[in-house]
Amino acid sequence: MNDFTPEHDSAEPRTPDVPVIPELSQLMVHLLKSVLYREDDERQWASLLRLQARVREQSAVLLLDLVLDEAEGYAFLKSRPDPDESEAAPRMPRLVARRPLSYAVSLMLALLRKRLAEFDAGGGDTRLVLARDEIAELMRVFLPDGTNEARLIDQVDATISKVVELGFLRRLKVAAGSGAQDRGNHEVRRILKAYVDAQWLADFDARLEVYRTALGSRPEAGKGKQND
Repeated sequence: MNDFTPEHDSAEPRTPDVPVIPELSQLMVHLLKSVLYREDDERQWASLLRLQARVREQSAVLLLDLVLDEAEGYAFLKSRPDPDESEAAPRMPRLVARRPLSYAVSLMLALLRKRLAEFDAGGGDTRLVLARDEIAELMRVFLPDGTNEARLIDQVDATISKVVELGFLRRLKVAAGSGAQDRGNHEVRRILKAYVDAQWLADFDARLEVYRTALGSRPEAGKGKQND
């Protein structure tokens, strides 16, 4: 009886080996975790521009779309919209979860987006930097009458922290020995333009009136309570 080496079961064909591209793996891990900014990692940004077709293919498997803005210098992954209830397609689980925002956070994002639009219209610097006091002044008019300064600052600080966590603001540190005063400066990240689009901004006044009414009617509005 002759020895022989059995072939693979025909019912279980071998899957061809797919070459692993370390750059692609690093890009996917980064994008699944956070936003990629050109200014933060120019090497990975260059890799993304070169491999973006592969990134889109890999993202599509996870029902994600790559949002890439070369002019503004950011990229991120977002979930594809859910199918309409009338469609037969099943509702798939989301890899990137939706997070509800409190009225205060939504209001601050709206005000920062409007301020960014005004800043861009001025045609000056590309970085919008605001001190905490400036952000507080934007919020002040929408808070209930009688809100004292200490409570205002507490709410603004809590809301700023949440917006920083969401990635729409970045805290700036004062360089040691510069002699500059730390006024709690924050850079408005330009990814906010992707979150609050032009159509949303066109309805800005109507939306602000909704926020004004909602914040003014809530008994805890001045205490910075989060709904998230």
